[in-house]
Amino acid sequence: MSPRPNFKKPGKKLTHEERRETINKLFSSLKKYIFPILLSAIFILINVVLAVLAPNYVEDLTNEISNHAATKTIDMNLVGKYVLILGLMYVSCAVCSYLSSFIVATITQRYANSLRKEITKKINLLPLAYFDGTQIGDILSRVTNDVDSLSQSIDTAVVSLLSAAFMLVASLTGMFIKSWQLGLIAMVSIPLMLLFIGMIMKLAMPQFSKRQSQIGVVQGAIEEKFSGQLVVKLFNADKKENAAFEKKNRLLEEYMFKAQFFGGLMMPVSSLISYLCYGAIIVGGGLFIANEVGGITLGTIAAFMIYVRLFQQPFTQIAQALNTLQTALAAGKRVFDFLNEGEMSDENDMPYKLFKRNVPFSGEVKFKDVSFSYDSSREIIHDFSADIKPGMKVAIVGPTGAGKTTMVNLLMRFYEINGGEISINGISTKELPRKEIHDIFGMVLQDTWIFEGSIRDNLIYNSKGVADKEILETLKEVKLDHFVDTLPNGLDYYIKDTNSISGGQRQLLTIARAMLRKSPMMILDEA
Repeated sequence: MSPRPNFKKPGKKLTHEERRETINKLFSSLKKYIFPILLSAIFILINVVLAVLAPNYVEDLTNEISNHAATKTIDMNLVGKYVLILGLMYVSCAVCSYLSSFIVATITQRYANSLRKEITKKINLLPLAYFDGTQIGDILSRVTNDVDSLSQSIDTAVVSLLSAAFMLVASLTGMFIKSWQLGLIAMVSIPLMLLFIGMIMKLAMPQFSKRQSQIGVVQGAIEEKFSGQLVVKLFNADKKENAAFEKKNRLLEEYMFKAQFFGGLMMPVSSLISYLCYGAIIVGGGLFIANEVGGITLGTIAAFMIYVRLFQQPFTQIAQALNTLQTALAAGKRVFDFLNEGEMSDENDMPYKLFKRNVPFSGEVKFKDVSFSYDSSREIIHDFSADIKPGMKVAIVGPTGAGKTTMVNLLMRFYEINGGEISINGISTKELPRKEIHDIFGMVLQDTWIFEGSIRDNLIYNSKGVADKEILETLKEVKLDHFVDTLPNGLDYYIKDTNSISGGQRQLLTIARAMLRKSPMMILDEA
C-alpha cells in the first residue's frame, strides 16, 4: 500500500532547504517560457535605458530656464525641443513597460493553466490512500488558491526583479557620471534600505507560509460543513460547527493580517528613507553650488533628484518582489509537494489479459490468504481466503468496520494487498492492469455520484455506442422508466442540482449506469 501523505501542520515556517528546493523547482518549471521572458527582459532594458537617459535632458532644460530666466532670454525653441524629446522618451518607456508586463502576464496565465492540467492529471494517478488522509478542501485550495497565488506572484516578481536589477546598475552609473560627490551622499541610503528590508522580510516570511496553509484548512472546513449540512441541521449542531469554523477563520484572519502588515511596511519605510535622501541631496547640492564644487548646477540637482528616485525605486521593487515571492514560495511548496506525491504504478504498457479478448471468461474470483492493513498499527484483514465460482451471487456480511468495502477495494486494486493473492480466472490481479479490472467489474458504490448534466450523459458516462433503445430497456429493468418518462425532455432532462432527484432515484441511476457498461461481473456495495 502506498504511504499516507504527511503534510506539514498549517503555519510551519519553510526551512532554508525547502525554500531553495521550491525555488529550483519553480525555475525548472519555467524553463519552457525562457524566450518570452527574454523578450520581456529586452523591453524592460529599453525602458530602463530611456529612463536613465531622460534626466540629462531634464538637466539641460532646467539650466536653460534657470540661467536665462532673469534676463528673459530663454530659447523657447530649445525648450520645446527638450520637452518633445522627453515626451517621446517617457511615452516609449510606457509602451515598453506595457509590452513587458503583457508578455509576463501571458506567460503566467499559461503557466497557471499548465499547472492546473498537471494537478488534474496527478489526481487521477494518486492512490486512494492519499485521499483518505487529505481533506478535499485542501486539495481544492492547492488547485485554485495556491496556483493563482503562485502565478500572480510570478507575474509581479519577474517584472519587478528584472526591472530593479537593470535600473539599479543603470541609475547608479548615471549618478556617478553626473556627480560623484552627490552620488556618495545617495549611497548612504543603501545600508539603511538593506537593514530595514532584511528586518521586515525576517518578520514577514513565516506569516506567508502560515497564511497559505491556513487557507487550505479553512477551505477544507467549508467543504466539509456544506457537504454535511443535512447532518448538522439534524443534530442542531449549527452553533458547534460555527464555533469550530470561527476558530479556524480567526486564525486565518490573524495570519493574513500579520502577512499584510509586515508586507505593508515596505513602502512607508522605503519612502521615509527616500525623503531623507532627497533632503540630503538638496542640502549637499546647495552647498556644492555655493562653493562651486564639481561644476554642480541647479539642473544637476534637478537631474539628480530623478536619479535618486530611479536608484531607490529598485530597492522598493525588490522589497515588494521579495514580499510577493514569499507568497509564491509558500504556495509553490504546497503545489510541488502535491505534484511529488507517490503515484500508482505506471501500467500504460500492460496489455489486457482477460477482458475484450477472444478467450473464454469464466469469472472465477479467488482470495488466497489475503492480508491488509491501512497502517502498521492495525491489520484490517488477516489470511482471508474465498473461492467465488462463476455464476455465484455472493454477499459479504459483517459488522461495520469489518472490512467489507475494503475487500471490494482490494479486488478493484484501489489498494494493494500486504500479503496473499487475489486472482481472476486464475491470473493474479497484480498482473492485470487496473483499467482491465475496472472494465471486468461494474460497480455501484455506497455514495452515489451524479454529475451536472443530462440523464443520458449520466447513464452512458464514458461508455461509447450506447443506443437510446438500450438505455430505455435498462431503465425498465431497474424500474426507473416511469420516473424518466415523467421528466421534462425525458433522457435529455438536465440535472443542475443533484438534490432535484431523490436519493433512491440517484442510486437506481447509478445501478443502470453500471449495467449499461455490460461488464461480465457486478459489485453492489450496499446498493
